[in-house]
Amino acid sequence: MDQESRPPFPPFTLETAKQKVRGAEDGWNTRDPDRVALAYTKDSRWRNRVEFTNTRAEIVSLLSRKWRRELDYRLIKELWAFTENRIAVRFAYEWHDDAQNWFRSYGNENWEFDEHGLMAHRHASINDMPIKEADRLFHWPLGRRPDDHPGLSELGL
Repeated sequence: MDQESRPPFPPFTLETAKQKVRGAEDGWNTRDPDRVALAYTKDSRWRNRVEFTNTRAEIVSLLSRKWRRELDYRLIKELWAFTENRIAVRFAYEWHDDAQNWFRSYGNENWEFDEHGLMAHRHASINDMPIKEADRLFHWPLGRRPDDHPGLSELGL
């Protein structure tokens, strides 16, 4: 696959929008900033919490800092809505800090794609909720969420 394209391409259907969301979830669950950044245009504009980025290099830097701080990160994304070249998702992820304090982070993202299926804009709003380790819901081995693991709706999130 050409590194400057990422199928499926817009305009999205329900099926291809769901594929795009699962592909993004799978990529982020690798916790590999260089790999994840390839899904975005070279000049992708992000708003992630209070950080703003405008290049892949800035995305790599942001994600590297994120995953040094958010340990044992496991993420689930779910399609919320879509149009021709835009997708809205809701998500939750669980992680702990270096003091073993666990959190579940909830949020929403708005995505806009170019004609090559690369994300040109990402706007994320995220809130962190402290949880007890016993209250965790995401228990798969690090990496891709298994196909038979419940999604957000099935978990009541």
